[in-house]
Amino acid sequence: MRAPSLRSISFALLTVLGGAQVGACEGPPASERAPAPRAGPKGVVDLDGGARDPLAPDGRADVLIFVRTDCPISNRYAPKLGRVAARFAAAPVDLWLVYVDPDETPAMIRAHLSDYALPGTALRDPAQSLVARAGVEVTPSAAVFDAEGVRRYRGRIDDWYVDYGKARAKPSTDELVDALDAVLAGRAPARAQTEAVGCPIPPLPGAVASPDQAGVWRGRRGAL
Repeated sequence: MRAPSLRSISFALLTVLGGAQVGACEGPPASERAPAPRAGPKGVVDLDGGARDPLAPDGRADVLIFVRTDCPISNRYAPKLGRVAARFAAAPVDLWLVYVDPDETPAMIRAHLSDYALPGTALRDPAQSLVARAGVEVTPSAAVFDAEGVRRYRGRIDDWYVDYGKARAKPSTDELVDALDAVLAGRAPARAQTEAVGCPIPPLPGAVASPDQAGVWRGRRGAL
């Protein structure tokens, strides 16, 4: 039997070492790899222009209230939002005011916050990525997300308004507070979705407006 040559031994060693390096480059199995980071919402910024992700996992629930400066129904809810903020001030929950109209400037929003003594942290959503994430269509609308960023409630704050220009003397339900109580207690809200009444969210430039968005805001604004 002929002894292996030096060349064949060298080739075998290179093959083994090369395979080991390829295995090292491949990394751990997919089941052991850390999950890819969740992409933040496109274009969401605070009033100083800093990128923000209100739904980033941080061990806290999040309430998103979608508003615009010129929606009378949103503005009439300012006192209620103040009471909600006070009730949950010590709870692990963050309140965000999401301004959905890309034409509203930081200066306009700051004036609006001051005029109506609105609580929470204001965000601009000019690309309406949070609007899409929450699935809302009018202002004001509320969305409650748990600490993992899962939406648990979407809809009205309460049932004060029953239609455009038609409000009860006082609300008979309190869906936002009920949803928050449930999420903070680790339970699913009794109602995961309700229909909000308010001002249609303006479509982005180039987008096709629904009949409601195109006509209701213009036609009924004076009745709100």
